[in-house]
Amino acid sequence: METDCLFCKISSGKTDTEFLHETDRLVVFRDIRPHAPVHLLIVPKKHIRSINDIENVDREILADLVLTAREMARRLEIHESGYKLFFNVERGGGQVIFHVHLHLLGGW
Repeated sequence: METDCLFCKISSGKTDTEFLHETDRLVVFRDIRPHAPVHLLIVPKKHIRSINDIENVDREILADLVLTAREMARRLEIHESGYKLFFNVERGGGQVIFHVHLHLLGGW
């Protein structure tokens, strides 16, 4: 865990964030500044600064992020109407918190 990383603190349970889903590798919670009726963050527990810092050993984590997003879309019943998945990469790509996380937006 990075000591100053907000998502490390959240994923390790050091905040009062409500998890919609949790496994040994990741957590899912609502974005505090949603841009859609459904806006979830799927966050690995392992600290990875950015998509640019992913290594081959992280392939399973990335697969878990995407498969969990798909499952959350089903659970929230937005899988048929459609949804967006995206990563912001580095400051110029909109990344504000430097811990990899996948956005799931939908429900329009």
